Formats: sequence, C-alpha cells, structure tokens
Amino acid sequence: MCFSASASFTSGVVLTVIGIACIKKTHHPSQQLFAGIPFLFGVQQIAEGVLWISLPNGSDTNIQMIFTCLFLFFAQVLWPVWVPLSILMLEKNKNKIQFQKILVVAGIIVSTYLAYCILSYSVEAKIVEHHIVYIQNYPSVFRGYGILFYALATIAPAFFSNIRGMHLFGTAILISYIVSAIFYEHYVLSVWCFFSAIISLSIYFIVDGISKRESNAFKMEMLSKIK
Repeated sequence: MCFSASASFTSGVVLTVIGIACIKKTHHPSQQLFAGIPFLFGVQQIAEGVLWISLPNGSDTNIQMIFTCLFLFFAQVLWPVWVPLSILMLEKNKNKIQFQKILVVAGIIVSTYLAYCILSYSVEAKIVEHHIVYIQNYPSVFRGYGILFYALATIAPAFFSNIRGMHLFGTAILISYIVSAIFYEHYVLSVWCFFSAIISLSIYFIVDGISKRESNAFKMEMLSKIK
C-alpha cells in the first residue's frame, strides 16, 4: 500500500489470500498465471511494508536497497510480461492469440529495458508526505516509449481478449492508473498498488466465471454420454 506499514502488510495478507482462492479455482495450469496475480500483488505489498519499517532507520541501507529493487522488479519488470502472458495463456481465439503475442513482445521489450535501468542506474525509496517515492535516475530520452510499451503490455491485452469479463480487469487497471497519475503524480508506483485489491477482485470473478463455465460444460458432456 502507500500510506503506512500496517496498511501494506494488511493488504499484502488479504491479497495473498485472494490469490490462493483464485488459484484453487483453476482447472488447468494455463489458468494459474492469471489467477496468481493477486498473490504476487500481495508479495509486492509486503515488500513495500518492509520499506516502511526500514526507511526511517538509516542504518538498514542494505535492506532498503534490496526491498526497493524487489518492489521495482514487480512494478517494472514482472508485470509487463506476466500480465499479457497470463491473458495469452487463457485465450482460445486464434486471431486474438496472434495479437496477444505481439503485446507479450511489447512487454518483454519494456521489461528488459527497465531491468537494465534498475541494474545500471541509481534507485532510491523515500518517505515523503505519507507516501513512498521511488527515485529512479533512468535516461529521460526513452521515457515516452517506456510508458507506451508499458501501457500496451499491461492494459491493452485485457481489452483485446475474448475471455468473458476480461474487460472488467482492463478497466480496473486503466482507472486505477489514471486516478493515481492525476491525484498522486509523484507517487504513482506506490499509490497505484492501493488499487490492487480492486483489480484482484476482478480477477477472482473472472477466474470464478471460467471455473463455473468449465464445470457446467463438463456436466453437460457427461449427461450427453449417459443419454
């Protein structure tokens, strides 16, 4: 979360529980990447909770750096690949699959670039006005392209998916990012994760819907065989 250590740890626990519930509803390994997103959100929030505790203590510089890089790994390296790939794994429409593959490639590009930046340039986390600010001295020349590719990878796949309810997931991400960018311009990385609970609930309903449809299809198939 973005407001306190207790908020981060509480949301982390709640999100991991939602994630476990989502994973338990899956019937196939191909569904587990998408269902596991809330669990990973939870781990990310717990990492930020550790920062809330360690940042006021200037002597814990190694811990601060480890968990700053861990949080940035989730935010900037993992999600641009995990989100489009998890949706691609669910997709069954051949035409949609081809386009989703392009979005996965866009995610790999931005993820690789941001991973390079995290390793090559100085990064730092600070508590400013009850928020955590992530200071990243990345080259500004590619910033616009980075934002475009990141949006393509994390937002677009949901709107081009054939999976029922996936637009709800995409809308939750889009609204969350817009609200964070408008009202918390300098704390987007941290505050955006406040909305991870809403996004995770949308994932639960999508996974639950897939599970129910597959169960009904299986029952219909068995009934047809009996007849």
